[in-house]
Amino acid sequence: MNRFFLVASMLLASVFLMAQTETGGYEFTVVKENPVTSIKNQANTGTCWSFAGVSFLESELLRMGKGTHDLSEMYIVRRNYEDQAVKYTRLHGSLNFGPGGSTADVIETLDEYGVVPESVYRGLEYGEDNHKHGEIDNILKNYVNGVIANRNRTLTPVWFKGYKGVLDAYFGEKPTSFQYNGKTYTPQSLAAELGLKSDNYVSLTSFTHHDFYTEFPVEIPDNWRWANSYNLPLEELIETIDNAIMNGYTVVWATDVSEVGFSRIGMAIVPDLEASENAGTDQAHWLGLTPGQRTSEIRDKIGKEFLKEKTITQEERQIGYDNYQTTDDHLMHIYGIAKDQHGNKYYMVKNSWGETGPYDGFWYASEAFVQYKTINVAVNKAALPKAVANKLK
Repeated sequence: MNRFFLVASMLLASVFLMAQTETGGYEFTVVKENPVTSIKNQANTGTCWSFAGVSFLESELLRMGKGTHDLSEMYIVRRNYEDQAVKYTRLHGSLNFGPGGSTADVIETLDEYGVVPESVYRGLEYGEDNHKHGEIDNILKNYVNGVIANRNRTLTPVWFKGYKGVLDAYFGEKPTSFQYNGKTYTPQSLAAELGLKSDNYVSLTSFTHHDFYTEFPVEIPDNWRWANSYNLPLEELIETIDNAIMNGYTVVWATDVSEVGFSRIGMAIVPDLEASENAGTDQAHWLGLTPGQRTSEIRDKIGKEFLKEKTITQEERQIGYDNYQTTDDHLMHIYGIAKDQHGNKYYMVKNSWGETGPYDGFWYASEAFVQYKTINVAVNKAALPKAVANKLK
């Protein structure tokens, strides 16, 4: 049954790839497509990091011949919410505290916390069918702020017990053992049997304010773990992503989706707002528009007609990051490469917003978008090109 479901899902994705979009602009042909599990929905939560990371792990299991598994995103969320609260209080509140996170929150906790099937831990103890975290997010933030504002200038010995009680009420108690596929597991023993180990994976980025081939914690608010990423030149970062995909691996991708080029209809590009080609036939009209009006017109054209994209350089990428134009908004799962009818390269991306848009939850991000707006990626170490692996030792 699981095998049938996976094959059907992949066939459906391929149909979308070969077809024109509903907006009539692009036709995509698969270059390389690796197996993914079904589209999930993070719904009204800020937990894309867990959905992307879990989707990546599920694809790793498919690649390793371990079968189709539906792992719990909310188990990982709940465990990380505990860690974040402890660090927040130790730093007297001088740390980002909220639902956001990074790939490290999934990958670096594998050995200690393990994994749990979705059937064992759904994290929906508050009377909803879909995830809605507005209430719990507010409660947790106010709770920890109340703890560190203690007038006695000390932490009460029961604060963490109370905090975990809130998590238990909303998400459910952490499972210590459970039945799965006819066997009894702990979260740690299931991860071990499935071959999921944190040491198998590496995080990569590309910025010039640190030396290349060294590691550093990318300076973004959601990297509250201060987890390190190895720093590569942009061309080697793209080479590594391509090498992974073409050799059967997938990639966790942290990026910026607040850009005009990230469309809700399944496209992510970097349109050149200054290019006369993007004006169409009415050049005089285009030249008379304000920057804001041009942006609005470009947004309306995305997916409907071909637009000239910016050429992305290492310097251009760094300027976007330094000026807060590139922000850490969203994590997704890159699982393939496709080309449009003009031969341009796109990355096939699995999102976690449910089966939405013309591709039922899948996105196509241009190479320029990935070059420009990638914060960091995580890959299996075996997916590194040999030359890159040697440089990183």
